Amino acid sequence: MKPAIQNREDVITLIDAFYRKARKDELIGPIFQEVIGSNWDRHMPIMYDFWEGILFHTDQYAGNPMQVHQQLNRRIPLQAAHFDRWKQLFLDTTRELFEGPKAELAMQRAVSIATMMQIKLATGGQ
Repeated sequence: MKPAIQNREDVITLIDAFYRKARKDELIGPIFQEVIGSNWDRHMPIMYDFWEGILFHTDQYAGNPMQVHQQLNRRIPLQAAHFDRWKQLFLDTTRELFEGPKAELAMQRAVSIATMMQIKLATGGQ
């Protein structure tokens, strides 16, 4: 039996594990390297805040992920394969580490967010 996601520390565990995989991935790793470069110390707390907000309804995250990814898409055109790999890595990482309602919510929201972002980027929507 795997633990449940219960707090920010668990969110950090999940997000750190996911990004370790994503950074090494042949398909999406180069995108992260190009965009984030050596600024991981700045990027990771933003991701912790984002996912903690999704799972625990905190108000730490104040960014606009759609705007950020629109800028990214202008720089590096994102393809369906990029979103598919991102989702696969996120779901696999979550399943490896956690179970329970918050893990299920994290996976559902990851698929939903990636899908909506992909659609909006393809259609030029906000």
